[in-house]
Amino acid sequence: MSRYTGPVNRKSRRLSFSTLENGKDIAKRPNVPGQHGGKRGKKLSNYGVQLQEKQKVRFMYGVSEKQFETIFKRAGKMKGVHGENFLKLLESRLDNLVYRLGFATTRRGARQLVNHGHITVNGKKVDIPSYTCKPGDVIAVKDNAKEMVVIKSSLEALNKRVEFVTYDDSKMAGTYVRYPERSELNADINESLIVEFYNR
Repeated sequence: MSRYTGPVNRKSRRLSFSTLENGKDIAKRPNVPGQHGGKRGKKLSNYGVQLQEKQKVRFMYGVSEKQFETIFKRAGKMKGVHGENFLKLLESRLDNLVYRLGFATTRRGARQLVNHGHITVNGKKVDIPSYTCKPGDVIAVKDNAKEMVVIKSSLEALNKRVEFVTYDDSKMAGTYVRYPERSELNADINESLIVEFYNR
């Protein structure tokens, strides 16, 4: 299955979960889309609950089914808790860190900046959104993109950055300081259900 590129709000309402992590995508119309969206649906099976949790996280980070499974397998080879390592790897994607640093207001917008060659990692242009960053990597906006309105407006709109990145406004560059703690990530995600889904 390829990456979802349709209406974000509709997908968030279908999952009853803010894939933008700000609540705006489900605030105005919280019901499931469709004629009977306001009615209570059938109770999900265990498989259905696990699948829904997987889809929530996959759509939130905007990755394809194949990428999602590949990252999950990589996480299983790391020391520590499988589910938490999985979220750490998703957070380490370049497009996600561009979003976390405030260069874009959404992960989809961050992917576009990376795809169009506006971002560097440790001084070198990287145009692969799925590129995995390591703690210590410096992510910056290329000199010829620093005046882009979309980047400037996004930085101005940012309220607070996560604590696992630092930012130098004078250079329009940020550092991925460390892997995030589980407590710093979305509390509405139950990653153990995703582990159960793939281990069923």
